[in-house]
Amino acid sequence: MSGQQLAEVLDGQHAADLRKAARALLKQPLLLARGSHADEFRLVRRHASELREWFDRNTGWTLHADAEAARLRKVPGTLTDPTHPAREATRAAAPFTRRRYVLLCLALAALERGEAQIALGRLADQVVLDAADPHLIAAGVEFTLDRRDERLDLAAVVRLLLSLGVLRRVAGDEEAYVSGAGDVLYDVERRVLAGLLAARRGPSTVDAESLEGRLAELVAETALDSDELRFRAMRRMLTRRLLDDPVLYYDELDDVELAYLTRQRGFLTARITELTGLVPEVRAEGIAMVDPDDDLTDLRMPEQGTYGHVTLLLAEYLAAADGPVGVGELAARVRELAAEHGGFWAKSAREPGMEAELAEQAVARLTALGLVSRTDGGVAPRPALARYAVGPTVVIEPTPARMPAQRKASLP
Repeated sequence: MSGQQLAEVLDGQHAADLRKAARALLKQPLLLARGSHADEFRLVRRHASELREWFDRNTGWTLHADAEAARLRKVPGTLTDPTHPAREATRAAAPFTRRRYVLLCLALAALERGEAQIALGRLADQVVLDAADPHLIAAGVEFTLDRRDERLDLAAVVRLLLSLGVLRRVAGDEEAYVSGAGDVLYDVERRVLAGLLAARRGPSTVDAESLEGRLAELVAETALDSDELRFRAMRRMLTRRLLDDPVLYYDELDDVELAYLTRQRGFLTARITELTGLVPEVRAEGIAMVDPDDDLTDLRMPEQGTYGHVTLLLAEYLAAADGPVGVGELAARVRELAAEHGGFWAKSAREPGMEAELAEQAVARLTALGLVSRTDGGVAPRPALARYAVGPTVVIEPTPARMPAQRKASLP
């Protein structure tokens, strides 16, 4: 092998490793030196300098990597998207509710003040004490953790922190705590805990009253007092949305943003493809960065199982609609589909009255994938839903790949 050929092989291997490291961070923004992601962590740390420069320049996300963890502090392109709630480690786990999010924040505050080890019962006592804050009470937040459902919510929060590596279980079991039969002891990984928050400023310094205002202040960049800074902020926002959102629709952008994307579309998508391997699908309505490897996603379409089958069948139904479809009509359609396909579904899904829940689950998934939107008139199909239409008319053509990366809700 000649020197030039060797150099090409080494360059190719370097690019492949860099891509693998970038994809690992997009899929799991917090990687630990130990555990199931140790190999990915080592790869990220080896390429930390290049990754740090790329993410800072193109997205404004900061990357911190030390001997214990690598943390990509992601800021979502859309701050108020409610369709990707946090969950425990498994996809089948229930999504986090408002109460679980409040419990998560209170638990993190208690852990920050605590010692290197903590028992779940002690953590619960601290949460109850902090929940007595008058501001929380005025907001309608109240915890006693005497009820089983409240203890289940705290256990779900702890399991999320276990999956993130903030806690390590030493002894005990969460189920024993929930049932009142025992306690659990944890080690607190303080360096992981310290790197968890992805905000650009401390929450205690935020003065805004509304949710939207508070979120905006948490991630606000420096004053954009020049064209160069404004264009940089626009480039970062668009790149974040192309990386995180299933589809970036042009009608979601204002005139200035759309004009910038029109001029810079080739540059932006080429940079993303070079680093991640995501492939742009550009259509009249927007852009989707599709993953040929199908692993940079928290939601798949189609998905196996009963809910996945119902979602696909309703997607076909909605794709053929001329406008919004009422929730009641969708439930009735599920009832019809159960008569035709119920033999392939779980027994519980065929029980009377389940059609409303099945329809709601499908609509939630389709909304999260950017395929439909909820309106006053019901559920409205969006252009990318034509990918699943039955017939020759297709706006975004089917490909072997599924929807692109969207890991927005994995971390607080």
